[in-house]
Amino acid sequence: MKILVIEDDPSLREIICRSLEKERYITEIAPDFRTALQKTADYSYDCILLDIMLPDGNGLDLLKALKEQHKKENIIIISAKDSLEDKVSGLNLGADDYLAKPFHLAELIARVKSVIRRNHRDGINLIEFGNIQIDPDHFQVVIADQAIELNRKEYDILLYFIQRPERVINKMTLAESVWGDHIDQVDNFDFIYTQVKNLRKKLSEAGATAELKAVYGFGYKMTLQSV
Repeated sequence: MKILVIEDDPSLREIICRSLEKERYITEIAPDFRTALQKTADYSYDCILLDIMLPDGNGLDLLKALKEQHKKENIIIISAKDSLEDKVSGLNLGADDYLAKPFHLAELIARVKSVIRRNHRDGINLIEFGNIQIDPDHFQVVIADQAIELNRKEYDILLYFIQRPERVINKMTLAESVWGDHIDQVDNFDFIYTQVKNLRKKLSEAGATAELKAVYGFGYKMTLQSV
């Protein structure tokens, strides 16, 4: 799960990112309107934390632009502006939630989990595909009623694909979603091949009825095995 933190206060931004990373989210930052506009145009996120008062623009204008572009990211406004008018404006423009500063980090984390669960999983805690079951809140994977152990990236890859069954995902999109936007600085995708290979082996050994299938020349897709 990848989250963009749009916040101009460096100390608050760092604290938020650290807290999210403890919950195993991938975080990226945008300290101003211009950077936020560029990142949201170039990359996709599972959730965006959006400050309204940015040094070079208004966060509500960015929110409006995202909705006009039909971007589907979950958006939580985090702002020192706690007036009813600002809350109504943000929610009417399409924000999923509004959290006034100062806030407790535990509440922020809970709200992030809530909007992702509500919008990505229809409010359901468990994700299932075939006989694979994932509990994202506790990072647990069960296959055929047996828990299996995955490393951090294997788990992230499985979660990403199981939320997008039968969709072909190219290698760059997968890399950006699981490793972050700095992936464009690497020379090759060997590390992805290794993680996917190990994950496919573990799924097979556990008797999974779904497989991560290679699509030659493009990427991979999670699909049910043919009988």
